[in-house]
Amino acid sequence: MAYHSGYGAHGSKHRARAAPDPPPLFDDTSGGYSSQPGGYPASGADVVFSVNHLLGDPMANVTMAYGSSIASHGKDMVHKELHRFVSVSKLKYFFAVDTAYVAKKLGLLVFPYTHQNWEVQYSRDVPLPPRQDLNAPDLYIPTMAFITYVLLAGMALGIQKRFSPEVLGLCASTALVWVVMEVLALLLGLYLATVRSDLSTFHLLAYSGYKYVGMILSVLTGLLFGSDGYYVALAWTSSALMYFIVRSLRTAALGPDSMGGPVPRQRLQLYLTLGAAAFQPLIIYWLTFHLVW
Repeated sequence: MAYHSGYGAHGSKHRARAAPDPPPLFDDTSGGYSSQPGGYPASGADVVFSVNHLLGDPMANVTMAYGSSIASHGKDMVHKELHRFVSVSKLKYFFAVDTAYVAKKLGLLVFPYTHQNWEVQYSRDVPLPPRQDLNAPDLYIPTMAFITYVLLAGMALGIQKRFSPEVLGLCASTALVWVVMEVLALLLGLYLATVRSDLSTFHLLAYSGYKYVGMILSVLTGLLFGSDGYYVALAWTSSALMYFIVRSLRTAALGPDSMGGPVPRQRLQLYLTLGAAAFQPLIIYWLTFHLVW
């Protein structure tokens, strides 16, 4: 019995020994990064030290200063080239509009027959901005009208189940190319006619871009009332735009001084003005008829 009791006691001692804990599958990172060799730093002190060391390095400072100098020089070159080809101050003049001007100018483009005074107003030999002079040309209305025309063309093509990004892009690029060609033709005509005026490319772009207003009205009327409504709106907007172009170019753009030259020159100026006006209905029809069928 004693032997069995001793054996039991000895066996209980062996059974009381605990097995060693298995190694953890993952390191405990709840207290931050491990500070052991090969691990991450326990805090951001080393990172801060590295940044301060980099900033305090003379070569790094020289490199950063040289990079800033190159960036500043490139920016100056871009502004210089931009001002060389496009005068930002002159461009701002054509966008100096307000809500009242836009509303009145749209009414003038749709119904110009009752307008009396077409001369551009000046203040100390400087033309007044569009928001102060209804006769002054602007680029805000042509720009917004062009964007509206592109959106309206997309809607019209979608209604007719003919919409695609390629067709819409072709429609927009065609409208833009026609205006550019018209401006180039007017510049060539003014050069050949030796017209002495302050007419610039921005002026011609503004007068050529006003046709988008008539194009929008024609397409909208065609979508709402069919082909008959389209042709009625086309005739009305075309005649109104022709009248507006003739009166504007002969008084506001060309100026009264250009009308006192020799008779052949005056005829060339008249033919140029009438040709520019007569070209408007053709462009409006060409750019809108495929959107209402």
